[in-house]
Amino acid sequence: MKAVLMAGGSGTRLRPLTCDMPKPMVPIVNRPIVGHILNLLKRHGFDDVILTLWYLPQVIQNYVKDGAEFGVHVKYAIEADQPLGTAGSVKACQPHLDETFLIISGDSLTDFDLGAAIRYHKEKNAIATLVLTRVPNPLEFGVVITDGEGKITRFLEKPTSSEVFSDTVNTGIYILEPSVLDFLPANASSDFSTDLFPLLLAKNLPMYGYIADGYWCDVGNLETYRQAHYDVLSGHVKVDIPYEQRYDGVWMGESVVIEPGVSLEAPLLVGNNCYIGRNAQLSANTVLGDNVAVGENSSLKRPIVWNGSYIDAAVSLRGCTVGRNVTVKREAQILEGAVIADECIVGEKAVIKPGIKVWPSKVIDPGVILMESLIWGAAAQQSLFGANGIAGLVNVDITPERAVKIGAAYGASLGMGKSVTVSRDQNPASRLISRALVSGLLSVGVNVLNLDDTPVPIARHQVPSLGVAGGVHIRLDPDKEEQVSIEFLDTKGLTVASSVEKKIESAYFKEDFRRAKLHEVGEMSYPARIRERYQEAFLEEFNAFCAIRPLRVVVDYAFLIGSVILPSLLGRLGVETVVLNAYQAHNPAGRDKGRLLQQLSEVVVALKADFGVQMDGNGERIVLVDNRGHLIKDNKLLALLTRMVMQDQPGALVAVPVMAPAVLETLAEQQGGRIIRTKASARSLMATAKESGAAFAGYGGRFIFPNFHAGYDALFTTAMIAYMLAKQDRAIADIVKELPPIPTQHEAVPCQLEQKGRVMRLFAEANLHGEIDLMDGLKIHADGGWVLILPDPVDGIVHLYADAHGGTDQSRQLLERYKERMAGMLAAGG
Repeated sequence: MKAVLMAGGSGTRLRPLTCDMPKPMVPIVNRPIVGHILNLLKRHGFDDVILTLWYLPQVIQNYVKDGAEFGVHVKYAIEADQPLGTAGSVKACQPHLDETFLIISGDSLTDFDLGAAIRYHKEKNAIATLVLTRVPNPLEFGVVITDGEGKITRFLEKPTSSEVFSDTVNTGIYILEPSVLDFLPANASSDFSTDLFPLLLAKNLPMYGYIADGYWCDVGNLETYRQAHYDVLSGHVKVDIPYEQRYDGVWMGESVVIEPGVSLEAPLLVGNNCYIGRNAQLSANTVLGDNVAVGENSSLKRPIVWNGSYIDAAVSLRGCTVGRNVTVKREAQILEGAVIADECIVGEKAVIKPGIKVWPSKVIDPGVILMESLIWGAAAQQSLFGANGIAGLVNVDITPERAVKIGAAYGASLGMGKSVTVSRDQNPASRLISRALVSGLLSVGVNVLNLDDTPVPIARHQVPSLGVAGGVHIRLDPDKEEQVSIEFLDTKGLTVASSVEKKIESAYFKEDFRRAKLHEVGEMSYPARIRERYQEAFLEEFNAFCAIRPLRVVVDYAFLIGSVILPSLLGRLGVETVVLNAYQAHNPAGRDKGRLLQQLSEVVVALKADFGVQMDGNGERIVLVDNRGHLIKDNKLLALLTRMVMQDQPGALVAVPVMAPAVLETLAEQQGGRIIRTKASARSLMATAKESGAAFAGYGGRFIFPNFHAGYDALFTTAMIAYMLAKQDRAIADIVKELPPIPTQHEAVPCQLEQKGRVMRLFAEANLHGEIDLMDGLKIHADGGWVLILPDPVDGIVHLYADAHGGTDQSRQLLERYKERMAGMLAAGG
């Protein structure tokens, strides 16, 4: 027998899942509905199938092809100009329907015995047989009444509650004789339920209803779509699940990686090539498509996740549907009944409220609480750059393809024939992105001096030394697993200015760069003696150091090696160095920094070392341990180094960002020095340090000694601490005792990007007659101290800093007061 599969539906009620695909292509347990129907037809002996198509026909054609994969022979009937209706589309197939045939809808899931229905049709000598089923709520379906012989006596399409006269409904599966098509007009829209069947009924032709046993679900809305998955997993419907059942009720594809501590609750399904991170929890009725990654500590309860999506760490999914290639970033929540369509990005800590729908290719900002469906708006990010260059998840936000384009855009902004350095850390992912970016640079005629795996300080130092037009450094963020950043350097080795970022960004989005001709393609070289040149310049800064006094220093690389040259450099300066954890570990559990800092503290005390340092993998940031094993970091470390520098160089200038603690001014006054405040960005701090003649600059464990070079440098900072300590002949613990308390408090408050300007305006208006500083953000001097309101340049948050003269408690109270004011502003703004 032949079958006609009506697959022209656009799936309006399944929006936004069907914005880019026809309804029959919506997957159930990772197989499109049309695939399940074709399998059903094959099981019941149908070899020839005609698919009627209208909405996005090529999508179905690309999937089904000639039908060989399903064991059937397929022909297509495409409604090119306008939809012809259910009956009109079948009328167009009349030349191919010369015997009894079956019609089945392409948007329902069923396991009916079609053979039994066909036998019933033939036994009754019917001209038309409607396959019926009983449902609890018939309001959304065509209701049918049959007599004792099964002959249809009455039916009503989608009745109101007062019109319901039966719970037996039309399933959209019909068995017809070819002659019924003669009652339909050619090349005109017509429908079975409203045109053909009432006509057959009026003519008293033999039209029967076969009440089928088994499962049937019209996948007509988002709720029934999810329920169909749950029914398959629970065994309520017999369909072919395209994966092996590894355990009772647990289906898994090939090449699935499950890390230790994962909890799996049956029934659930995990597709091919999936990754499930440590301690993730997947509850019953969870469905993951192929190539889905789930981060550690995430909690998934009954979500449907389509192919290629990335679920970051500590994400919560609750009874929602997540489309193809969606990125859900860490600590985000998508709640019951919400739908996120294809290619969306849900930012960190964003909350998608129950029932909310997000249309394709939308970007939800970090921290946003989305309470209304998002249909219109930005289809993609309009900004490449964030606080630290171009940053994103490896192979999610930053892919090799994107890196090639970024490299070409950067090269185009410089001009053909220019030369740049490219460097990276030791991680294989950074090497991957580096190679792709180099290809982009070469393709627009820019020469590349490849420094390979080189710490950031050495890479910055070499840019002016090599006389190139700039540099690029690719590295992983040591605080965020799987996030890579691409940072651009100017001719001095500083982070590029925002004007340069905009130029690169413009070239990237416009793609208006010219590719090099054969003889113009850039060349790549590998400069010699990179580390040696850095070491020579490094040692020149400490000519008389060896004669002061010997020191012992413990250096912890924390399994994130930035460079192993520091011990040899310190050794040349007469400093005995003990090295810990000086190899790269790919296991995140082995890099517990708290545990490693405790180890460092114990070793410093046991060896009676003068101090210890823990370095990050980029060679930029340090945490200090004093000679008594006490931890010194962030603001306390900044205060300590400010004190030591000003004692070493009385009257020195020190550059710090606008949010640094007020106690630094006190320390400077004691030594006759001066503090210079800069904007919060790394570029501003570096440029000010270089241009102002400052002896020292820094913040957040990253420090600059601009006489050497104007970039963060943990190696040089460690040597300077040793140098100043030896010269001043004191113990670090004794210097720390003399530091005044540091009361500064900080908190990041969620604030949607579109509300930031309003919040800043309201704070400014409320303090028109007070003392305010607009260097960066809004710094309000009041209540015996100051409060800084600083919008984050990338994320949907505003940073609040408070520094009160009365101490930590007063600073916390001051911060809470402004936090409450901000909450009121946000609430008033809706």
